[in-house]
Amino acid sequence: MEFGICFDTHVDKWELIRYAEELGYDRAWVPDSQMIWSDCYATMALAADATKRIKIGTGVAIPGTRIAPVTAHSIASINQIAPGRAFLGIGTGHTAMRVMGQDPMPVKEFREYLRVVRGLLNGEAVEYTYGGRTREIQFLHRDRHFINLENPIPIYIAANGPKACEACGAYGDGWITVGGTAEEMKPKVAQIQAGAKKAGRDFPREFVTTVLTGGCVLRPGEKINSERVVQEVGSQVAALLHFYYEIWKDLGKRDELIPPFFRDIWGQYIEHVAGFSLPEEKRFRQIHEGHCTFLQPGEEKFVTPDGIRASSIVGTPEEIAHQLREMERNGVSGISILVAADTQRKVYRDFAEMVIPLMR
Repeated sequence: MEFGICFDTHVDKWELIRYAEELGYDRAWVPDSQMIWSDCYATMALAADATKRIKIGTGVAIPGTRIAPVTAHSIASINQIAPGRAFLGIGTGHTAMRVMGQDPMPVKEFREYLRVVRGLLNGEAVEYTYGGRTREIQFLHRDRHFINLENPIPIYIAANGPKACEACGAYGDGWITVGGTAEEMKPKVAQIQAGAKKAGRDFPREFVTTVLTGGCVLRPGEKINSERVVQEVGSQVAALLHFYYEIWKDLGKRDELIPPFFRDIWGQYIEHVAGFSLPEEKRFRQIHEGHCTFLQPGEEKFVTPDGIRASSIVGTPEEIAHQLREMERNGVSGISILVAADTQRKVYRDFAEMVIPLMR
């Protein structure tokens, strides 16, 4: 089991990645979200120069805000600083697009984007269309080492729907998902494998499956909904709530789209959103305020035990280790821990001191 950190991308928090390396973490996932955080590649560059072992990559890069050749050259530049330690996590763009009131990239366009990035990172010449004009492009000046393609850069794809999972199988070296039981994950893994087969590609033996999750190590006798737990994982629960609300709203407000772990508070949350000060067409700015950074005042009541369990790994060290072993048996190879900004160092230290030793 690999242990990774994920955090609110702040250019001053490159040091958090160095700290995670000292604690024994394997990866640092640095999100790409332009309206709420610092630039991910600037942050990664500083961390790459200050570390020696930990793998560093995007968690996740957003195709709608950068053209494919730029994404490829940016992560290859990080690979020049940290040879063999860079990876590219990439998804269609939930928050980065929705905080501008836009939709994530359609899967058909995403698949084409992946094709170009994959080919460029392989050092190939690829057909690329920009502004309606298609030309063959390839990185030049390879011998001058502006970028590093000699050390392979794996691509890990965030995917949930069937078509996105197929694209993950066609172009990915790994899969990123958020929570989910074994029963929920199995059909998606089958879709990923089918996508690889359809593309005429052998399914990678070392396929990486990472679960993005909140996390909190309980103290003896502590309850899952204690104030401390809510403060540490509440922003992750809220981010999941905001995600499902956007899906529910965009797909016709159908009850079957409401996840079971949010059903008891769904009506209250609808009323909460209706009370926002901005008009509906601008309300996305308030919905995503605090995204994976802090819990908005007034949203504590939506952080229920069911929501915590759905979004986070919480328990005593022994209970967490048991959960992780179950995940391993179901094909999960790593977790990426994302918690509230003000509690990160403490939570990462708790896992490093009390959980990771039980898994090694």
